[in-house]
Amino acid sequence: MTREEEENSGRGLPLDERITGALVGAAVGDALGGPVEGYSPEQIAERHGGRVHGVVGPWNGAAWRTARPVAPYHKGDGHVTDDTLMTHALIRVYATVRDHLDAYAVADHLVPDLMTNPRWIPELEAEALPLHRIFLAEKWLVARLHYGHVDPREAGAGNIVNCGAAMYMAPVGLVNAAHPAAAYAEALDVAGAHQSSYGREAAGVLAAAVAAACAPGATADSVVAACLSSAKDGTREAIEKVCEAASRHTDFESALGPLRAAVTPYDTVGPDYRSPSLGARRPSRLHAVEELPVALGMLVVAGGDFRHAVLGAVNYGRDCDSIATMAGAVAGALGSPVPEDWAKTVAEASRLDLWEPAAVLTAVTREVFARDVERRRAHERAFAELGGPGCSD
Repeated sequence: MTREEEENSGRGLPLDERITGALVGAAVGDALGGPVEGYSPEQIAERHGGRVHGVVGPWNGAAWRTARPVAPYHKGDGHVTDDTLMTHALIRVYATVRDHLDAYAVADHLVPDLMTNPRWIPELEAEALPLHRIFLAEKWLVARLHYGHVDPREAGAGNIVNCGAAMYMAPVGLVNAAHPAAAYAEALDVAGAHQSSYGREAAGVLAAAVAAACAPGATADSVVAACLSSAKDGTREAIEKVCEAASRHTDFESALGPLRAAVTPYDTVGPDYRSPSLGARRPSRLHAVEELPVALGMLVVAGGDFRHAVLGAVNYGRDCDSIATMAGAVAGALGSPVPEDWAKTVAEASRLDLWEPAAVLTAVTREVFARDVERRRAHERAFAELGGPGCSD
C-alpha cells in the first residue's frame, strides 16, 4: 500500500466498520501470532521453512498437549489466546455499564465475569472459566480485587510490569474514537486495577493509538504522532526510536533486526524471552514494554496495511501474539481490510463470533458519545451562567 493509498483507505469509513476492523483484526493477529510466540525470527523461519504467511499449526504438532513450554494450550490452527478473551471480556463490561469505565468497573464487573461465567476457551478446546486460562499477571486481578479487597485504583501496583493490560485495551480506544487524549486517560484509569509503571502507560498509549486511527484521514504516521503526544518517559522514547528505525524500511523482513535493536535499550526482558533477566518486568520510568513500540513500528513499515503489519508482528517472534493483536487493532481501525479468509478461519477454529462483540461495542460507543454531548452541553450552560465564554452581556 502506497502512502497515498493509505491516506485514502480510511476516509469516510463509518464507525461500525472501524470498530469491526479493529476488533476482528486484533483477534486475527492474536491467532496468527499464538503458535510462534516465544521464539526468535530465526527459529520461526527454521521451523516453518520460511516466514509465516497465515494460520499455522502448533509448534510441536500433535504433541501440543504435553510438549513444554506451551502445554496444555493448543496454540495454532487459528485459535485465539487470552488477548482476545480479555478483549471480549472488557467489551462485556462496556455492554453492562454503557458508559465510560474506570478501575471500579474492573472490580465490579470484569473480575466476577472471569471467575463465574464459563466460556469456550479455544486453546483448551473446552468450556471453562476464563480465570483458568489467563496468565498469572491477569489472575492478579482476581487475587487483588476479589480476595485482597484492594482499592481498584491501586491494585495494579506490585504486579509484574508487562503488556497484560495493553493487550486488551483496544475497546477503550474505540469507545473514545477520534479522541486519543480521552482514550489515554480512560485506559490509564481502567488499567490501574491491573498494571503499574510502563505497563499501565502502554495500556493508555495503545488506547490512544486506536482512537487516533479512527479519525477520518488517519495514517500510520498520524497515529504515531498521537501516541508521542500522550506517551511519557521510557514508553515515549521507545516509540520514537522504534518508529524512527521503522521509517527506513518498507518490508518487514529487513525491519525485524533493526526494530529489535531499537527497542532493546528499553526492554527489560532481555535477549532470551523465555528466561527473563533479573531486572525484568520491574517498575521503571526508563523502560517500556516491547510489544507496543514494535507493533507501532510494524504499522509504519507497512504503511498502515493490515496484512503486512500483522505478518511483520508475527514473524518478529517473542511476545508476537500480543504484538500482532495491537498491530491488527490499529491497522483495522485505520480501515485497512482484514483478509476475509483469515477472519473466517479464526472464527471457525476458535468457535467464536468475532463480529458480535463489534456490533455490541458500536452500539455502546454511540450511547456513550450521546451522553458525552449531553454532559458537555450541561457544562457549557453552567459555565456560561458563571460568566464564562458564550455568556450574554
